Amino acid sequence: MTLKYFVISMLFWFFHTNLLVRGDAQSLNIRNESPPFSIEEIVKQFAAKEEEFSQARDNYTYRQTVKIEVLTLNGGRTGQRYFTESDILFDNKGKRIEKVLRAPQSTLRSIQLTQEDLDDIQNIFPFVLTTSSISKYNLHYLGKELVDEIDTFVFDVSPRVIKKRERYFEGKIWVDDQDLQIVKTNGKTVYRVTRHNRNQRFPKFETYRENIDGKYWFPTYTRADDVLRFPGQNVRIREIVTYKKYKRFKADVTITVGDEVTSEPSK
Repeated sequence: MTLKYFVISMLFWFFHTNLLVRGDAQSLNIRNESPPFSIEEIVKQFAAKEEEFSQARDNYTYRQTVKIEVLTLNGGRTGQRYFTESDILFDNKGKRIEKVLRAPQSTLRSIQLTQEDLDDIQNIFPFVLTTSSISKYNLHYLGKELVDEIDTFVFDVSPRVIKKRERYFEGKIWVDDQDLQIVKTNGKTVYRVTRHNRNQRFPKFETYRENIDGKYWFPTYTRADDVLRFPGQNVRIREIVTYKKYKRFKADVTITVGDEVTSEPSK
């Protein structure tokens, strides 16, 4: 996101030496408890599950809503809002498409959404850590923690190297100690700062997953409530993204092709 004035201003062996058991758990709820088997094996197994999850989600349709509000610094409403509701579908050739169902005119004035914001909604908010991507990250084991009665392994995650034009996740992940899939993420997007993006700011966020079809933990809810510290001005935003109505795509599913937008007056 950029501040808006009159002008817009400004594998696994690779990890052997990077996987550390930390005693300095950063939450009172995280138990300083060693896992029942090696950390390397946990990472190997959950990365393989994440690879499977990532491929499976590519074969599901779902409904996505994005709500963004600008608030006062103490949380009051300003009337500045952005909202879209879309179905993520497939066309008759099997290509992934987004069919916009509702898109009232945005009333955002203090900030402007960028392509990076939209990309993060698709790629960083529902963060996955697969066998094909895990070599980009350092993982540090913190301990165990209950998340909605699910016991989890907790890891700190950070990119090893930040390459130009690539965006990464930095924060914590919670891995179900039975299914060995990520059930929660909390963190932010990190990237190389350049002249082009130096005035952009992106919020910290938290994403929860739910078990779909008794097998896959798919993201269903992301929330961000953060103060974006732009040069000369702080702006508080609240962002909520939901992913619902997951349905496995089959040949007999009726697909409506097109991106028809129904505009509504902002309420």
